[in-house]
Amino acid sequence: MQKKLKIGITIGDINGIGLEVILKSLSNASILQDCIAIVYGQAKIASYHKKNLKINDFQFNIINHPDQAVAGKANLINCWEEEVKIELGKTTETGGKYAVISLQKATNDLLEGKIDAIVTAPINKDNAQSESFNFPGHTEFFESKNPGKKALMFMLSEGIKIGVVTGHVPLKDVSEHITKANILQKLVLMNESLKKDFWIEKPKIAVLGLNPHAGDNGLLGSEEQEIISPAIQEAFDKGIICFGPYPADGFFGNESYKQFDGVLAMYHDQGLVPFKTLSFGGGINFTAGLDFIRTSPDHGTGYGIAGKDVANPSSFIQAIYAAIHITNSRREQEEMLANQLKSGGKIVETQFDLKDDAS
Repeated sequence: MQKKLKIGITIGDINGIGLEVILKSLSNASILQDCIAIVYGQAKIASYHKKNLKINDFQFNIINHPDQAVAGKANLINCWEEEVKIELGKTTETGGKYAVISLQKATNDLLEGKIDAIVTAPINKDNAQSESFNFPGHTEFFESKNPGKKALMFMLSEGIKIGVVTGHVPLKDVSEHITKANILQKLVLMNESLKKDFWIEKPKIAVLGLNPHAGDNGLLGSEEQEIISPAIQEAFDKGIICFGPYPADGFFGNESYKQFDGVLAMYHDQGLVPFKTLSFGGGINFTAGLDFIRTSPDHGTGYGIAGKDVANPSSFIQAIYAAIHITNSRREQEEMLANQLKSGGKIVETQFDLKDDAS
């Protein structure tokens, strides 16, 4: 029987829907049976949201350390003592400040092995900026906590898995980041994640083009011919089963994505717009490629509906279950590989020289 994992949960922006979806998720008895949930926030903030949402039959078990967490209960660690002003639906410096405090405390415990995985509620990437948080998003923050590793923003749902070459990059700057090295790097990360985290023995990956109609043989752009296609060929020659580049509109329009285990998009909206359309509010964001597990819902702070008791917790629930599943998958595979090495088996991994280049 697998040991229950300790899943750390950050509260995100206190003026958004983070605590609402957390409270609704942890009110689900099955989640508390499947993991030990530990929320990083403050009891007073949680009580405010509970009262506003009229959630009366829910109580947090207040603890000081993850070791004190109790199975079957929703545990909460107080990350600060001072009074904090809540302004539901508003973006404030205070909202960003305490979102980052929650994130940093939970991340420290994750890196120290006090919790097994982390699920992050949404932050506002603008008001979170400070001397202690200078990142365009969670993905880049977590990548910085794992030196020597590169992360892949990997969007997951039951019907489709989409990663992106460029994440939080302005559209006008995307093309300069579309290099052969970057595409190869993301293909390696996606291929390894599909194998290690989802136990797909021979993943089949589709790669999208950058330009309309995938460049139309150079008429609408040369990146497909000069960069993307050579990257696909090199990856294929070295053992990654990948195809493309495909025109994004036709690829999703004719449901070609159903023929692949993963899809690599060139930029954020090219991947996330169809993903969110197809996942019907139940998709999640997984930071693949790192030594630790972080997932999140696929939505933002939801200021427009904050405090109105209409936020759907489905994506957050799926993020918790994904964190459990991926963590267990990795540990089971690590145990299998260790046993294989003990018995004299040979482990073969795909290797690439990922030095950056102009192509």
